[in-house]
Amino acid sequence: MTAWVLRSGWCVSAWLRSVVRGVSVGLVLAAALPAHAQDVRFERVAEGVYAHIGDTGARTVANQGLNANIGLVLTPGGAVLIDSGATAGSAQRIQDAVRRVTPLPVKWVINTGGQDHRWLGNGWFQAQGAQLIAHAQGEADMRNRGNDHLEGLRAALGDGVAGTVPTLPQRWIAGTEERLDLGGLTFEFRHRGGAHTPGDVLVWLPQKGVLFSGDVVYVDRLLGVIPVSRTLPWLATFAEIERLAPARIVPGHGRVTDLQTAQAETRDYLMALRAHMKKAVDDGQDIGTAVKAFDGRRWQQLHNAADLGPGNASRTFLELERE
Repeated sequence: MTAWVLRSGWCVSAWLRSVVRGVSVGLVLAAALPAHAQDVRFERVAEGVYAHIGDTGARTVANQGLNANIGLVLTPGGAVLIDSGATAGSAQRIQDAVRRVTPLPVKWVINTGGQDHRWLGNGWFQAQGAQLIAHAQGEADMRNRGNDHLEGLRAALGDGVAGTVPTLPQRWIAGTEERLDLGGLTFEFRHRGGAHTPGDVLVWLPQKGVLFSGDVVYVDRLLGVIPVSRTLPWLATFAEIERLAPARIVPGHGRVTDLQTAQAETRDYLMALRAHMKKAVDDGQDIGTAVKAFDGRRWQQLHNAADLGPGNASRTFLELERE
């Protein structure tokens, strides 16, 4: 077939290949999706700004691993998705939810960090023509843990991971601050060395007064300090949120919130954890004693506190030892 150029810049043969690929993946996903999958539903946060508030519990077959928040921003030039979901199946459900809000295509996907539910849906949206964007400090983490994420999801979701291929962004933001015009709207990015994952980046919409924090902010559930987390830059990133003073924060987990709640349920916990572990390290305590002695009662009402608390404490102790 002679290739001639469409207005989009694709040749006919490439376009046909993309259509066939999209139909094939869609058929696989339709067979893999659970009969009673939980809805993805975008709720209005501000004019043209929406958020899906995910489960605060575990990754399950019903939620397709989507136990995190997802954002949607409408611009004159197309829709911007904040995070792409944990699987191709959850990405398809996110796409369906977008269509219930707007006929605009998803032109850009921003990954706010390197956790599975932030980016493993990338392949689905790339196949629909979206450009994928993330911070360069997250590239190594995504490369290193992508397949591990997928195997962990396979253990939890079984066939629910069908069609999911770890797909890295095409566009990497570098530096501590960057501003992009996406579809006629200004998006500002702030990176202060990572937080829950090395690539955790704040997405600030100055015209809207809305901040998408990704996994820098947790409310309603206890945050997770995992092996790739760094609590010191996490607090530096949180200080940037305080400087921006957003009217509304869409956290990585939990309900849309305000700065005061984010301070109480994320910042104060990290500060208390670091202060306790620093003293333990300085005093020569062993890790077991230090973990048991941490008083986390103030945060025990948060979901997952009993499960995550000991691991958070031990990893913070080890981080303070390295410092």
